[in-house]
Amino acid sequence: MIAPTGTIADAQTLAQAIVNTIIEPFLVLDDKFNVLAASRSFYATFKVKPEETQGRLLYDLGDGQWDIPALRLLLETIIPERTAMDEFEVVHDFPTLGRRVMLLNARKVIYDNSDAHTILLAFLDVTKRRALEDEGSELLAQTEELLRQKQVLLQEMQHRVANSLQIIASILLLKARAVTSEETRNHLQDAHRRVMSVAAVQEHLHAAEGIDQIEVSSYLTTLCSSLAASMVGEGRPIAIEVASDKSMIASAQAVSIGLIVTELLINAIKYAFPEPKPDAAVNVTYEVSGTDWKLTVGDNGVGKAPDDVA
Repeated sequence: MIAPTGTIADAQTLAQAIVNTIIEPFLVLDDKFNVLAASRSFYATFKVKPEETQGRLLYDLGDGQWDIPALRLLLETIIPERTAMDEFEVVHDFPTLGRRVMLLNARKVIYDNSDAHTILLAFLDVTKRRALEDEGSELLAQTEELLRQKQVLLQEMQHRVANSLQIIASILLLKARAVTSEETRNHLQDAHRRVMSVAAVQEHLHAAEGIDQIEVSSYLTTLCSSLAASMVGEGRPIAIEVASDKSMIASAQAVSIGLIVTELLINAIKYAFPEPKPDAAVNVTYEVSGTDWKLTVGDNGVGKAPDDVA
């Protein structure tokens, strides 16, 4: 860079006129780090006077408050090698301001007709910004910890629910074997199947824990297999067939669909085949068309006579 009139003094005059228009604190230093010029915002921010600043060594300003190791590193090591540095962070406790986080932008200005150079040094106070960032990071950490605790509690609850369902199912089965009334036994066995179906839904959703979307085909196949295992005996074989594409549904929606399928499948197995039938089958179909979907549970059993339909 060439000074306007070829002298360092003229360059200093120009620099002073420029820095007085800058909003952020700004310094112009010579190659020995003495202050050639300072902006008005520098005086206002750091509460120093021009007569205590201009011509003095930067490190001596304000009873040595600027004798900062990080600042020395910037001016004496980094700038001579790179000639420029942006957003160099300095954290320091200033006597009149307290702890401040400053981002320093520095430029070394070299003149063609002189061995001397000047350094332009701008300060940006980011203390409030850093405090907000730290507060945000702390809040994020607290949120993550709360989510972790929630997940632990949810896992514990799921474990307890699974155990409770197994206990209830076992009690119902024991009672069904102990009673003498055929009607009561049938009701207890029906209750047992329903509890086991809910357990199957819960187990499948637990296996997919942390996944927002669940594949319908795998979900319905697992559910129907569990129900068939508890209800279909060797003496009355009934094929349970599931047909679905690779559609995905939300976990919450899967619970509702699972319970609907459970009710319809239990009814079909119980009532559609009062007599053994070689090709007895119940078909569960899930179809998707755009944003619409259709769930069908059908069988090839006896059905209902027209007079029986409500």
